[in-house]
Amino acid sequence: MNGDGPRTKPNVLVFFTDQQRWDTTGLHGNPLGLTPLLDGLAERGVSVDHSYTCQPVCAPSRASMQTGLYPTTTGVFRNGIALAPDIPTLAHHFRAAGYETGYIGKWHLAPDEYTGPVPERYRGGYDHWLAANLLEFTSDAYTTTLYDGEGRPRHFDGYRADALGTAAAEFVRERRDGPFFLFLSFLEPHHQNSRDDYPAPDGYRERYADPWTPADLRALGGGNSREHLAGYYGMVRRLDEVLGTVLDALAEQGTLEDTVVLFTSDHGCHFKTRNDEYKRSLHDASVRVPTVLCGPGLPQGVRLEQVVSHVDLPPTLLDAAGVAVPAGMQGRTLLPLLRGEDTGWPDEVLIQISESEVGRAIRTHRWKYGVVAPGADAWRVPSADRYVETYLYDLDADPEESANRVADPGCAATRRALARRLAERVARSGEQRPEIDPAPGEEHADGEGDGDDSNSGRDGGNPGNTGSGGSTASAGDGG
Repeated sequence: MNGDGPRTKPNVLVFFTDQQRWDTTGLHGNPLGLTPLLDGLAERGVSVDHSYTCQPVCAPSRASMQTGLYPTTTGVFRNGIALAPDIPTLAHHFRAAGYETGYIGKWHLAPDEYTGPVPERYRGGYDHWLAANLLEFTSDAYTTTLYDGEGRPRHFDGYRADALGTAAAEFVRERRDGPFFLFLSFLEPHHQNSRDDYPAPDGYRERYADPWTPADLRALGGGNSREHLAGYYGMVRRLDEVLGTVLDALAEQGTLEDTVVLFTSDHGCHFKTRNDEYKRSLHDASVRVPTVLCGPGLPQGVRLEQVVSHVDLPPTLLDAAGVAVPAGMQGRTLLPLLRGEDTGWPDEVLIQISESEVGRAIRTHRWKYGVVAPGADAWRVPSADRYVETYLYDLDADPEESANRVADPGCAATRRALARRLAERVARSGEQRPEIDPAPGEEHADGEGDGDDSNSGRDGGNPGNTGSGGSTASAGDGG
């Protein structure tokens, strides 16, 4: 700890990975020992065990992480749409509270015409800047180019994740006075678009040549997990080592115990088992991510069981730093929940789907329920006023989501209850309350759903088909 005692305002560090499944971690049962440092961080803090992105595509998820808003509220409902410069971000809020702000790594929130350098107006208000808009196109596993605030390139040798970790450690060591907020954004373990591969550091793929395979990938078959899991796991292992590099830099400065650390990812990866892309689906492989919080004022050794959305993380960071949470944020801070003060936490998270289909879903502990707008152009249309029931999974009986029960007459009452809950959550996210038609050939049963696992009327505050269906955007579009 800093010799002058705890800071009045803690530092805040976000360690943000790309396309990392929740079950790559020891926290969630992966037996390969890929994440010992992250697992240890959770022992000293909070593991958000049921953490979900609100949109399993790169840019929409990242916009939500910067703003605490749903993708349709930011307007970034798919890749290729810039975050409007007039939308307040975490950087704006922390800077107004006296923080120095920094961003390092992949941005993906400027117009697509900017591949590398990002004009100041599209940088989300960050002071220190060392990033590339589309890092997947300005780098490869062992060649990394980032751009500073003047648009000048900075080239790094060595493995790409190491380069970002080195830059972050430099940022930490250079900040001795006053608190900082640093958002460190990796490309790993995202595939390398240029050759559709998962390039682990030299020698790391070989460590996992006979990899443990998650249950959903075993159940579904197909996809390309057999080809790519070894490299993917090698990338995850190196990320954990880089986490150690950054934490060591904080410890050397004497500020580790005065720093709030958030580790999370933008979305998961289904390895083309659900469609011909990697993540554009409502399934847990796409939407569930590892999330850990640690730092001053946070409890230790907590496994949080409530379902949590990405939109809840920005207000949580502000609250943990003692910064007022803006009323306009659509998420809610976790701190009252962690203190046992929030008894009205929502029993579901809302998930928006774009690019593969115009869809909406809710995920409770037991159920996954999803609807799709028939015939909608998922690249051009952000939402719809009418959807059709398309997915229903009983996650207690079928955690792999391999048996779609949307046409099961025995689930009609459950579908009715979930349809009402989903429509309410969509309306509270700022969209028009939609009409939801029953699955073809089915009718909603009268009465409440006795298969629901919670009170469908509760005020949550925040707002045989196993695939996602529909066409997808190009696999080479980043995200």
